[in-house]
Amino acid sequence: MRRPIEKAVVLGAGTMGARIAAHLANAGIACYLLDIVPPELNGEEKRKGLTLESPAVRNRIVMAGLEAAKKSRPAAFFTPDMSRLITPGNFEDNLNWCSEADWIIEVVAENLEIKRKLLERVDAVRKVGTLVSSNTSGLPIDRISEGRSEDFQRHWAGTHFFNPPRYLKLVELIPGPKTSPETLTALEEVCGERLGKGVVRAKDTPNFIANRVGTFSILHALQQMQTLEMTVEEVDACTGPAIGWPNSATFRTLDIVGIDVLVHVIRNLYDGIPNDESRELFRVPPLLDALMQRGWLGEKAGSGFYKRVKGVGGESEILTLDWRKMEYRPREKAKFGSIEAGKSVESTRERIATLVAPALEGKGGDKASQFLWSGLRETCLYAARRIPEIADSIVDVDRAMSWGFGWELGPFEIWDAVGVERAAKATERDGKQMPLLVQKVLASPKKSFYESQEGSRRYFDLKSGAMQLLEPPPGVLILKSLKDRTPVVQQNSGASLIDLGDGVLCCEFHAKMNAIGGDIFAMLQSAVARLETEFEALVIGNQAPNFSAGANLMLLLMTAQEGEWDDLHLAVRQFQRANMALKYAPRPVVAAPQGMALGGGCEIPLHAAKIHATAELYMGLVEVGVGLIPAGGGTKEMLIRANEHAADGDTLDLMHAMRPIFENIAMAKVSTSAEEARSLGYLRPSDPVAMNRDRQIADAKQTALALVRAGYHPPAPAEIRVLGEEFLAAAKLAIHMMVRGAYATEFDGVVARKLAHVMAGGALSGAQAVPEQYILDLEREAFVSLCGERKTQERIAHTLKTGKPLRN
Repeated sequence: MRRPIEKAVVLGAGTMGARIAAHLANAGIACYLLDIVPPELNGEEKRKGLTLESPAVRNRIVMAGLEAAKKSRPAAFFTPDMSRLITPGNFEDNLNWCSEADWIIEVVAENLEIKRKLLERVDAVRKVGTLVSSNTSGLPIDRISEGRSEDFQRHWAGTHFFNPPRYLKLVELIPGPKTSPETLTALEEVCGERLGKGVVRAKDTPNFIANRVGTFSILHALQQMQTLEMTVEEVDACTGPAIGWPNSATFRTLDIVGIDVLVHVIRNLYDGIPNDESRELFRVPPLLDALMQRGWLGEKAGSGFYKRVKGVGGESEILTLDWRKMEYRPREKAKFGSIEAGKSVESTRERIATLVAPALEGKGGDKASQFLWSGLRETCLYAARRIPEIADSIVDVDRAMSWGFGWELGPFEIWDAVGVERAAKATERDGKQMPLLVQKVLASPKKSFYESQEGSRRYFDLKSGAMQLLEPPPGVLILKSLKDRTPVVQQNSGASLIDLGDGVLCCEFHAKMNAIGGDIFAMLQSAVARLETEFEALVIGNQAPNFSAGANLMLLLMTAQEGEWDDLHLAVRQFQRANMALKYAPRPVVAAPQGMALGGGCEIPLHAAKIHATAELYMGLVEVGVGLIPAGGGTKEMLIRANEHAADGDTLDLMHAMRPIFENIAMAKVSTSAEEARSLGYLRPSDPVAMNRDRQIADAKQTALALVRAGYHPPAPAEIRVLGEEFLAAAKLAIHMMVRGAYATEFDGVVARKLAHVMAGGALSGAQAVPEQYILDLEREAFVSLCGERKTQERIAHTLKTGKPLRN
């Protein structure tokens, strides 16, 4: 039986507490946020004549934490309005609010006695059965709850979120000695389904899983940097996207986290792991001590391993720490032949194996190969020695590193990528002892940590010494597994049709960046045709990082440069026809966008009967950034939404509804969440959102089936009311003022006037209703004419080269 979580209390409004409260609010969970009462007045409060009893004073600390969360970048809230679900208070006046809560989360200072004393007070006011958890990053869960009531301890656990909690997927769930199985299940459900997190079960050991292994990896990297006499930039070149780790790599990540935070973790680990064979590595390195002494604590202090300064002309410039001299110098690009060569290898698994090969095979290789082999070898060995100390399963360790540190492959997946036998031979050659887990894997028939077979995945279990089935969580559909188990219905180079079961078809994009082109148009048309006879509903979705980055710009540029205008007209017509087929399909179409859904990747979902988006959705009609306008029906669909807002037909209401839509398209606005996409008009009020991306396809399937059960019928053909010259004149004036004020370039003005012409309904003297095809034709004509502009072609070429828009 599911346990409803409707109200929570977060104890502590510091960086993590306030942001955890923000994410609870994002999930629609009402939340009390409490912190201490200030011990004394500050200067401003004294000038105002306030006292320690004034409510503004008593809630000063909690309000400061909440305001910091509201202003944080990246944003802690999906939309600023979400903060309305948080009620601030303090421990002295409002601790009794805990009696109303279904879940209480402790996030106060990392001090055992402070936590114990506060939770003793909480135990006295909480209602029986309330879940209580701690966000401690390393203190023992059992010691924090010592002395609490039996009911408290049965409903107690650690829930370690990673910062920032909105964006990092990991929550480590740590049971106490008396935690009930029902409590763990309830916390897994609320964290996994309501908050969208990936939950791993960790043992109650110092710093749990991710920080234990991750800190080892960082400290070894620092050690190797000095041994191999590498620069900060060289280490970051090795430990970023080259091996499937985040762009922030090692030292940019440390600057974001804070050098002081890392030092605290290192000291906590050293004190807490007396029997760890690698304990001596967990001494604070002299380099970190030197940074601490100078106050170079990272981004919050303005300097750490990197430092941002004002350069020539007032432009921002980033300097790098020369760790030998403890001085900052201009950044230098790392130059490694192996890293450059690796960029041509698309698969991260294959790239890692290629990068470490020279050093692994004893052939030396460049410094990058030596550094990576040493670092990955030692990290993988350390992780293997920690099973079953920190977790029972290799899967939990791999997921913790992937979800908490952003590694594409966890340590045991890296072992498999390199080859366990191959890596073991090289490791023994280097004089390293094999952990028991690796010895057992080498003695097993498969000699690997994982295997995939007929759509299922198995992992090596240390306890049984055999492969165990890795079951996907309930409510999760994995498209790759479905394709491995059963033949696809149809496929081409850009997309596939997959049977999701229960009469639901899925159109999965799989082109590079899921760029939209002829292959996808054809597959969408084929999917709609199959709805006539074979399937009850269609889901358009994929499980790549991004739904679609938009049109195939390279093909578009080549066609425009060769002057193949008929081909361009044809391509636009094909896209429009595919989208109109989706809109008027005989059975429901549900679009499931995730990550980036830009340009054409936004237009496809706009034509679906429903959108079932992920919470983290970056959606927008961004064509003006390359000197174009939406031409796949996106402008048309936004005009229809404006008409819906002005349903009584009033011209003034329609003008007011059209203005923000024109601004959004003309300024290429992109949502920073699904909820912001809703406020921009891309999602309708009834469109559902999946907090957990892993569950999105399964959730979208259920949305489609619900439409079937409700007796879905396609909409009647739309008549779109446009305002003609009245809107066009107002838009042209606004464009003129933007160009005059240097907020837009002259060519921005050219593109915006084309957009205004389409939205006005063309050269009409007054308001009238027009069919959808009329607007589609205007879109196509404007799009193709802009393709012929030299400045548009320059913008497209610049975007392809740099990934950034050009303002010319």
